[in-house]
Amino acid sequence: MELTKIAFGGGCHWCTEAVFQSLIGVEKVAQGWVSSTAKNKPFSEAVIVYFNMEKIDLKTLIEIHLVTHKSTSNHAMRTKYRSAIYYFSHQQKIEILQIVTKLQKSFKEKIITKTLEFKDFKPSTAAFQNYYQSNPDKPFCKNYINPKLKFLVQQFSKSIDSSKVPHLISTI
Repeated sequence: MELTKIAFGGGCHWCTEAVFQSLIGVEKVAQGWVSSTAKNKPFSEAVIVYFNMEKIDLKTLIEIHLVTHKSTSNHAMRTKYRSAIYYFSHQQKIEILQIVTKLQKSFKEKIITKTLEFKDFKPSTAAFQNYYQSNPDKPFCKNYINPKLKFLVQQFSKSIDSSKVPHLISTI
């Protein structure tokens, strides 16, 4: 089975990592910092998602990304938390742009998420990898990650791998 990869940045990489780790078809999530080109060359918190296209499609991943972070808000922390979808090929770039254009119709505000070329990745230290899976009872996880995962369970139940978030499934 060959996996496809895509990278997402938007909010805290702990949150983004946990969101994508909960999905059917996502085999691996690498958490850290991604850089692109030109003015987007500085590293920004992000994840690389390795997924099986036979189990989950790119449109679903992009939609989940857009609804689980402030994809329409150009706030002051955008340097650290760049709202972006990073592509690995020209064909993937075209597909991303088409998907975001179609999804824009379901948003009241303009999506500010950028489609950027992936250039480089620096992984988080081992202590922060799989942060939610290792620390589900920490206040940060309860206050910021759990609400996102509960939203996913409610809105994208067909895409959730309940074995990856069993403690949340039982509370809803």
